[in-house]
Amino acid sequence: MKVIILCGGQGTRLREETEYKPKPMVEIGGKPILWHIMKLYSYYGYNEFILALGYKGDVIRDYFLNYYKYNSDFTVDLGNNGDVKVHNNAIKDDWKVTLVETGDESMTGYRVKLCSKYINEDNFMLTYGDAVADVNIKQLVDFHSSKNTIGTVTGVYPPSRFGDLITSGDFVEKFNQQLRETENREPINGGYFVFKKELLNIISDDPSSDLEKLPIQMIIERKQLSVYRHKGFWQCMDTYRDYLLLNKLWLENPVWKIWE
Repeated sequence: MKVIILCGGQGTRLREETEYKPKPMVEIGGKPILWHIMKLYSYYGYNEFILALGYKGDVIRDYFLNYYKYNSDFTVDLGNNGDVKVHNNAIKDDWKVTLVETGDESMTGYRVKLCSKYINEDNFMLTYGDAVADVNIKQLVDFHSSKNTIGTVTGVYPPSRFGDLITSGDFVEKFNQQLRETENREPINGGYFVFKKELLNIISDDPSSDLEKLPIQMIIERKQLSVYRHKGFWQCMDTYRDYLLLNKLWLENPVWKIWE
């Protein structure tokens, strides 16, 4: 199963860091938050990624084209046509990364649609490139299979946030765009989706197609969006305050770091 990661947003609320780089490349402990997200999926054996690029996508392209150099010592022999020798290569990431240009202004649905030509399996996973968590991906996939719905969204319960998912049992009844306070502590959309490939047929070939609107609303009306409730750690990086918090946690207690 492949994992699509949405990497095209401009991160306007984090302009201190995103003026010169896309939000997925903002660093936690010296590594892009995108790297942290990929390490979680890789821990559970999912190593094929499709990155939907947009705003400053060349920064992400450069990172993966030079991944070994960014993560190892190396020598450049300028007297021998600039040959590069990588030293102490201890990289264990067995990743296959497909980078897809999806446009600076495209909405999330259209970005997914443009990635669809690389999805050949019956199911795929999808998440945003700006939130880390200790979600058990195996349990998420098993839950999705057991419900046999078109889609599963991970509902999370971060402190001081209000629910944007209105649920009934294991199913989503309403997918709100605005967070709202609820009496029974409804979860919020934490990303970490699993979808059947048939979702791709619902998304239009329109750059303004928003995944969270028409496509998801259509499967909700058919009782085809289940919710996997994750009450463990989840934290997005929306603001500079979030950036500082995640870097502080990385030094003190990186709960999401379940890999070695």
